[in-house]
Amino acid sequence: MSAETASVTGWGRTAPTTARLIRPRSYAEAVEAVRDCGERGSIARGLGRAYGDAAQNAGGSVIDMTGLDSVHAIDVSGGTVLCDAGVSLHRLTEVLLPLGWFVPVTPGTRQVTVGGAIGADIHGKNHHVSGSFARHVLSFELLTGDGQIHTVAAGTPLFDATAGGMGLTGMILTATVRLQPVETSLVSVDTERARDLDDLMARMTAGDHRYRYSVAWIDLLARGAATGRAVLTRGDHAPLDALPPRARRAPLAFRPGRFPAAPEFVPEGLLGRTTVGLFNELWYRRAPRARTGELQRISTFFHPLDGVPHWNRVYGRGGFVQYQFVVGYGHEETLHRIVRRIAERRCPSFLAVLKRFGRADPGWLSFPVPGWTLALDVPTGLPGLGGFLDELDGEVAAAGGRVYLAKDSRLRPELLATMYPRLDDFRALRAELDPRGVFRSDLSRRLGL
Repeated sequence: MSAETASVTGWGRTAPTTARLIRPRSYAEAVEAVRDCGERGSIARGLGRAYGDAAQNAGGSVIDMTGLDSVHAIDVSGGTVLCDAGVSLHRLTEVLLPLGWFVPVTPGTRQVTVGGAIGADIHGKNHHVSGSFARHVLSFELLTGDGQIHTVAAGTPLFDATAGGMGLTGMILTATVRLQPVETSLVSVDTERARDLDDLMARMTAGDHRYRYSVAWIDLLARGAATGRAVLTRGDHAPLDALPPRARRAPLAFRPGRFPAAPEFVPEGLLGRTTVGLFNELWYRRAPRARTGELQRISTFFHPLDGVPHWNRVYGRGGFVQYQFVVGYGHEETLHRIVRRIAERRCPSFLAVLKRFGRADPGWLSFPVPGWTLALDVPTGLPGLGGFLDELDGEVAAAGGRVYLAKDSRLRPELLATMYPRLDDFRALRAELDPRGVFRSDLSRRLGL
């Protein structure tokens, strides 16, 4: 087991802190790291894709779980996998896809670990059909603050507190996950343009049920009659008979593309209103008005940014805020108002996506609830950004919505109980399970979790 003092930050690079970074190579070393974490406690960390401070622990220990990355067993007939929490979704895709299986839920990157996927209860383009990641987890092994390892089954209070619990109930060591069967490594994709937000929402409401996956890119700089104009992309795994003869020779091949990494130093202000406005205009105009049945690689459809290593550097040293909220069906006017406010303020966001969520998942702090979720990125240098996002938080909370803790870096703690009604249950279970507060993070201190 190695350990060093290191600067640790989230993917948004907004608030780095210093911690003792520990890298266990066995379960025994993980237990030792937890038992010897010191008075500032510890938090597990995967591949660092939480945008904010969820996997940071200033002055304490951060336990890097990526060294525990074995795939222990695959049930090819039943469609389940037993693996370490440090296994990435990229690795699972490499192993499972040739066998005709795919991960049940994937976010916009494969570079997240299974433990992180459960701790953040990640969602993807298929939530309206499949729910979030933890819905497909049968059980996991959890190392708690007393150094004991528990087998936790789905449907139990400890499972529901851990799914979306941001690593604060304990450290996940292994998990058994139910998989999605596929015939090919391609996705059949339909693309269409929407002239404004009303048009987009009408198309999604009327047609999403016909697709397993649905997501819309929104131009948040467009104003007036074009406010909320978007490119809607929906699809499903392509069946074997949809492939051209040449592709049928290796229908389950996984060939992710890769581009040069973003430079280490990028000038501040590169992604300003002018450059993002130009990008948005080109992106919208080049999209087809309507196209059906395009075959895309899994990596292209689900994870286009994974092809550019360290893409978060393009925001400059100041980093960026990734802001994601959800408001329930029946509160569409709140979504309209927020989109208009963002457009009027000229927030330069080129990674803005809208999705529809299906039924809520059982995790007490799980983010998805039935409704509309909007995610956007904003450079931290935008004047008045903090106050503006505070105002949006207030609108979201007033509509019964919530923000995503895995992406948060600045939410006011007084809004947390309004957004997450099971917060008191989570706090009570955590106090009983971990009375010494072994598992802590910068996020937990900031929000009083």
